[in-house]
Amino acid sequence: MNKEKRTEIFTRLRDANPTPTTELNYSSPFELLIAVILSAQATDVGVNKATSKLFPVANTPEKILALGVDGLKEYIKTIGLYNSKAENVIKTCRALIEKHGGEVPDNREALEALPGVGRKTANVVLNTAFGQPAMAVDTHIFRVSNRTGIAPGKNVLEVEKRLMRLVPKEFLLDAHHWLILHGRYTCTARKPRCGACIIEDLCEFKEKRNYMD
Repeated sequence: MNKEKRTEIFTRLRDANPTPTTELNYSSPFELLIAVILSAQATDVGVNKATSKLFPVANTPEKILALGVDGLKEYIKTIGLYNSKAENVIKTCRALIEKHGGEVPDNREALEALPGVGRKTANVVLNTAFGQPAMAVDTHIFRVSNRTGIAPGKNVLEVEKRLMRLVPKEFLLDAHHWLILHGRYTCTARKPRCGACIIEDLCEFKEKRNYMD
């Protein structure tokens, strides 16, 4: 895929959704960090249901730490892997207080040092909370990048690096959100909605189908 085609793809995605953002509900970098940790192998809808009860009660490292692991579990037990997630969130809150004055750091190294925070989570926080160009490659972005030909790669890190290099700079800040939303609602795993896709004529997927249901 050439630069002109990528530019047109992202121009169309931007025209259709000029201000994309995460579907996780949050009102601070800390709330976003916790929501993203909880979202691993879980849906944003499920996480939002849990945090809608948790955050009004505890939305700072100090307040969540005060809940303790068992107290936190009561709020997040509807989310998959909640036992290990509760442990990690408590450890992360303690680390934020002890090492960062209770604030979420805005650099990758410090974020990835937090329990339960990997490269993908760090990228989401850097991009969405701090406005830094970063590409959090999940299953949706990995699929869209490979299927369309925008930035094919054998693994998530390869796709991330290619996207950071190949996406035109004017689109880089929001590209992560456009791609994830496109993968979630249009370029779906089993039945891509090619007939309803605004970039179908630019996509290099060889098995396009007119799935509309």
